[in-house]
Amino acid sequence: MAQFAAVMRLAELPLGGMRACMLGGRELLICRTRAGVFALDNTCTHADARLSEGRLRATRLVCPLHGAAFDVRDGRVLGAPAETPLPTHAVRVAEDSIEVAVSPAAA
Repeated sequence: MAQFAAVMRLAELPLGGMRACMLGGRELLICRTRAGVFALDNTCTHADARLSEGRLRATRLVCPLHGAAFDVRDGRVLGAPAETPLPTHAVRVAEDSIEVAVSPAAA
């Protein structure tokens, strides 16, 4: 079973915002949308760009390099040139803290 670890305070991430963090040697991207708080790998599956440098529009995450788009809720590809979904990770908000459990399947 995955272990949850605190990555940041909820107050540090405004609605519509995203922020990169490290957990278990992996760089993750935490996104806060009207649909909730989500955690994904911070590296585009198309060309290794840092997604934290891209744009978040509602639940659509757009890569800064070639414009590939992903759904932050499940990591699925919404726009080319990416073809591989982003690995996602379990998130919970406990009191005022965002906690993430890195998915072992996404190693």
